[in-house]
Amino acid sequence: MKVVQVLPALELGGVERGTLEIAKGLVDAGHESVVVSAGGRLVTELERAGSRHHHWDLGKKSLLTLLQVRPFRRWLEQERPDIVHVRSRMPAWIVWLAWRRMDPATRPHFVTTLHGMHSVNRYSAIMGKGERVIAVSETAKRYLLDNFPDVDPAKVTVIHRGIDPEEFPRGYRPTDTWLEQFYADNPQARDKYLICFPGRITRWKGHLDLVEVIDQLKVHLPNVHVLVVGSDPKGSFLTEVKAAIDARSLSEYFTFLGTRSDMKELYAISDVMLSLTSTTAEAFGRTVVECLSIGTPVVGYAHGAVSETLGELFPFGRVNTLDIEKLVQKIVDFKRNGSDEIQENTIFLKGRMIAETLALYEKAL
Repeated sequence: MKVVQVLPALELGGVERGTLEIAKGLVDAGHESVVVSAGGRLVTELERAGSRHHHWDLGKKSLLTLLQVRPFRRWLEQERPDIVHVRSRMPAWIVWLAWRRMDPATRPHFVTTLHGMHSVNRYSAIMGKGERVIAVSETAKRYLLDNFPDVDPAKVTVIHRGIDPEEFPRGYRPTDTWLEQFYADNPQARDKYLICFPGRITRWKGHLDLVEVIDQLKVHLPNVHVLVVGSDPKGSFLTEVKAAIDARSLSEYFTFLGTRSDMKELYAISDVMLSLTSTTAEAFGRTVVECLSIGTPVVGYAHGAVSETLGELFPFGRVNTLDIEKLVQKIVDFKRNGSDEIQENTIFLKGRMIAETLALYEKAL
């Protein structure tokens, strides 16, 4: 097969990581992999693994981007791929508008993946127009079918996102060198009950709820400390979060680490991880699965796909959305009594995701 994947850019993120994983899976299986994007820091890794990258910015939300429809159609006719796979709304519109005017007998098969719970409107409806539609979780599938009734359920397949357990091995401990450097850089975190809170610093991730959690939790666990991992692209919400922390005199309980590449180590030194998304639902929740794979318990709101992943791997960690008192009590119980056993991950696996995606391509053909 020759497969073209199209996305806005190859920077950091779940969509980008999934694209690279499928691209490598294609190459490893002897197929041809092409990725179209505006470029980014992951292009080198993509090409090193054997895929070809074509630089084309189809992700800009502008009417001018529609001028790319005809050139992209000509490019597809020259490339003659078997599959064209889109993962984001604006590129999906360009690809679909180009694809629908091609000869049905020779054009590639059109596949879409729904990675997020987008706003419900005509713009988002494009993600249901694939001949085959992949939903990254049962939660994403329900969202798609509930909100876009024109989508045929028969063409929607759930292929869970996955991780490589060897990258997040159960019981992993960081090296002494890493530990010495981390605590030298962050002495305020040493000998504390550590809570890991990963994710981009945006309102819907629950950082303001986190402030309330710590305000209550410090009464029971005075040595609690939070490692906030992630950044705020615009900076304005981070200012609001820090103001809320200062208003409650909680600054000593928080360390903001920014974007990190050593999540395995951060999960391993943490006593518990929190997931507090309560508005826009997570379509998958990769950090939950990664952390549980290491063996660190996760407590999270039973909302979106986080409820789905916790339900499979660690049901004890689910808490009703916005029930902060219950969440605090659960953390205290963990500290005093330990936690239930984390189940073996047999569903949210990278190898399974790749195999099921390639099988879907082959079935489309």
